[in-house]
Amino acid sequence: MALLLFRISRGSYRHPWRVLSAWLLLLALALGVGVAAGGALKESFAIPGTQSQAALDRLGEVFPEAAGASASVVVVTPAGDSIEDEPYRSAIDAASERIGELDGVSQALSPFSEYASDAVSDDAEAGIIRVQFDGTSEDISDELIADVTEAGTSLQDSGLQVGFDGQIFQNLEYGLTPTEIVGVVFAAIVLLVAFGSVLAAGLPLASAIVGVGVTMGGILFAAKFVVVSSATPLLAVMIGLAVGIDYALFVVSRHRTQLANGMDAEESTATAVGTAGNAVVFAGVTVMIALLGLVIVGIPFLSVMGIAAAAAVFTAMAAVITLVPALLGFAGERMRPKPTSRAYRRETGANPKPTVGRRWVRLVMRAPLPFALAVIAILGTLAIPALDLKLALPSGASEPEDSVAHIGYDLVAEHFGPGANGPLIVMVDITQGDNETLLDDLQLIADRIAEVDGVDTVGDPLPNTTVDSAIIQVVPSTGPDDDETLRVVGEIRDLGDELELETGMPTSVTGATAIALDISDRLNQALLPFAAVVVGLSFFLLMMVFRSILVPLKAALSFLLSVFAAFGVVVAIFQWGWFADALHVVPGPIISFMPILLMAIIFGLAMDYEVFLVSGMREAYVRSGDARNAVETGFANGARVVTAAALIMFFVFAAFVPEGAGVIKAIALGLAAGIFFDAFLVRMTLVPAIMAMLGKRAWALPAWLDRILPDLDVEGEHLRHYRQNVEWMRGQPDGIAMGELVAGTETTATRPVTGGIERGGVLLVEGQLAERRLLAATLAGRIEPVAGHAHAHGHLTPGDESALMRRVAVVDASTLDARSAELTVGALLEERLRLGRGAAGGPVPAALVDQGVAEVSAAAARLRDGSPRVQADTNLGELRPASRGVALARIALTENPEVLIVDLGPGAEPEVATRLASTLLAEVSTLAPPDTTIVLGLPSGLDPAAIVGAVRRPAGRIRLDAAPSASADASPSTHAATSTHKGALA
Repeated sequence: MALLLFRISRGSYRHPWRVLSAWLLLLALALGVGVAAGGALKESFAIPGTQSQAALDRLGEVFPEAAGASASVVVVTPAGDSIEDEPYRSAIDAASERIGELDGVSQALSPFSEYASDAVSDDAEAGIIRVQFDGTSEDISDELIADVTEAGTSLQDSGLQVGFDGQIFQNLEYGLTPTEIVGVVFAAIVLLVAFGSVLAAGLPLASAIVGVGVTMGGILFAAKFVVVSSATPLLAVMIGLAVGIDYALFVVSRHRTQLANGMDAEESTATAVGTAGNAVVFAGVTVMIALLGLVIVGIPFLSVMGIAAAAAVFTAMAAVITLVPALLGFAGERMRPKPTSRAYRRETGANPKPTVGRRWVRLVMRAPLPFALAVIAILGTLAIPALDLKLALPSGASEPEDSVAHIGYDLVAEHFGPGANGPLIVMVDITQGDNETLLDDLQLIADRIAEVDGVDTVGDPLPNTTVDSAIIQVVPSTGPDDDETLRVVGEIRDLGDELELETGMPTSVTGATAIALDISDRLNQALLPFAAVVVGLSFFLLMMVFRSILVPLKAALSFLLSVFAAFGVVVAIFQWGWFADALHVVPGPIISFMPILLMAIIFGLAMDYEVFLVSGMREAYVRSGDARNAVETGFANGARVVTAAALIMFFVFAAFVPEGAGVIKAIALGLAAGIFFDAFLVRMTLVPAIMAMLGKRAWALPAWLDRILPDLDVEGEHLRHYRQNVEWMRGQPDGIAMGELVAGTETTATRPVTGGIERGGVLLVEGQLAERRLLAATLAGRIEPVAGHAHAHGHLTPGDESALMRRVAVVDASTLDARSAELTVGALLEERLRLGRGAAGGPVPAALVDQGVAEVSAAAARLRDGSPRVQADTNLGELRPASRGVALARIALTENPEVLIVDLGPGAEPEVATRLASTLLAEVSTLAPPDTTIVLGLPSGLDPAAIVGAVRRPAGRIRLDAAPSASADASPSTHAATSTHKGALA
């Protein structure tokens, strides 16, 4: 992974205009298509598969007149007056009639209507105009809401107090406010302090903003096809900005450090992305796993939130890997700290004083147990309020106190009881009942529901016009946010089985309170699967990253401290009301899905800091083997950047709290608190303390597990070795070179080989057939070397295997399997020519095939190895090894390989084998372009000088089965390759 990122970022650095243009085009397309699609953000708390949702859907089918959104206009007279007196009554009737005539309103029922039930309070001081709309709350326009509000407020002219109750009057749409800009400004200040450079500070901001813009365009486009709540883009903006700035910060910080220490700007950019960017990728994948885990919950609006936030993280990762290197390419040497600057002294270690981070970790490591216990005690104390966590869906009670929704909610609760704000609807399927006793059975159901403890009033059963369903309105004595109301819903549902036995008619309960109960149940059911999948996948990923069991286990368990402390802060402020006035918070229950959403996001972001901080410790441990020193070194190198990253994320999240609304305000506060606790208490204090106590045991991994786990190389060791091999390659022959190369597997391998040949030369490889095949497969990128390194035409192994596979052709003239033996020379030539022409190349001209077959036929005739005359329909199985080698070499050359490896196959009589090898090499050398390097595999014991003969190419020789050479040119364990020119071999 590190090497792939190295190459991608190096390409971006070399072509900055292309990359920047591509990103700007993507940004313009995303925003343009998103806006043009015209998708609207809507609020929907639908939960497919639940009783309340099924009842709600059925209500829309059998009671279309009652399936739309509803609202209430609450009117209250001055104290001591009655709404039934004039002028109040006539004014209320007129307002009801006016509202009922509005386009989009199905019915507006005056409290004095004969069809209105419980619409006048017991003291007659208050009444409710019940408004039924044609469409759902998502379909109601702002203009219609304004018209209803205007008609209702006109009653104030008659001396009545007016309030509005219902979801349509709640502020469930959230937008960006100026305070969010403050978060970005604070992030810029942190970046400026961290880098000491305006240019360096601006790059992460630019990258993050572009990424967020692309994500927003995608969300707007998706809103055309799926229901996207208005909280979704805000959540994506929060997370996209936070991780986008943080991820870019890690890469730019590593780049500046390397520049200060003298590294070339291009090499530094690629190396920074290959190392710090590697950690970014795995941290980002962990965050995405946590966010996508919300799909497991099975609540659509929550799934959309998780997917959108995960898309924001993915876009931020892509920008860091491609856009940031391009911007660094524009900046060039201007990113290098000046020798007189504080940043230069800090990055080069010229300042003899230890950094604050090093002094802190030394302090923690002197007494790790007390520090660990102190962190646990602090976070445990902060988590105590979480024990009183109460969950509910948004209601008028959670709106600002001066809003019409909050006023209306309070008026209804005051004059009609708190339960009137959340009436329940009991659906009855009367198709299963007895027609003769139908009305009596419906009344029986209503009476039995009225007997449930906590039920205030029960309306008369109301059948629909087709007499297949009936609805019963139930008003509990407690409000929709009260736990007692949830108990009432549960008891009514439990009563349904008994009522069905008595009447034969199934019942179901819906309404806002029932939906809240179902959401809570769905969340409770999904919590364990969610935790198992998210934590399990993340644990497995971190185990691969750190090659350890205890480190990911410690990361997962310590996260619980952060998230429960964040829950405690949210409960203390949003539920208990601490600092409520300062933060413009209306105390009340927490929105139902906040805990699981907060858990997913904090878990993902907590793993970010775990990866960034502990990967430095892992890197130091891999290089030194000293576990204690690795903790200090890794922490000291990463503490400053992690601190800056945490502060940036904290400010971005905190900026959404003061003027944010509803869901976003609580989520933003929880995220800000969780990030602060996790970064500064858990990762910066608890982690080094635990790592110090674990010592080398932290990095223990069973040998069998180490073998089966893929090596992700998050510490960049493979990249470091690759860069060292690049330096080695610069002093080697430009055709093929090997340095202590061991080809094969851990159980079967060649001896170490060193040697090479110039580009366009011939390299003879002598030895056993199995060893020659292993070496050929290694040089062709089919397998990685066991040890050592090699290059072919500038492409290294290990590292460039994919490039080698495209540029190195291998021809094995030994035995064929039955299927290959039946292939004809003409068919193979045509197939390879067609592949070389590409998808749009059209049919292969017959003349090209005929020319190739003629060349093979002439070369095979000169070999005189007993093969028949080669024609287009000649099967490969009919040819002897030498002729088959020429045929396959000519076929391979149609793909223009840079290196051609031909193996003669098993040994024959030395004189015969030498003659065949000489003729085969001469023919292949003639067929191959001058700059194609040729490797010829031979059995031992042949005459190399006779084989090369008059071939006018540089020549070299490797003996795989010879005793180790102790010459000055090769180490005692190495087989050296000699190289001369003009076809003469010593």
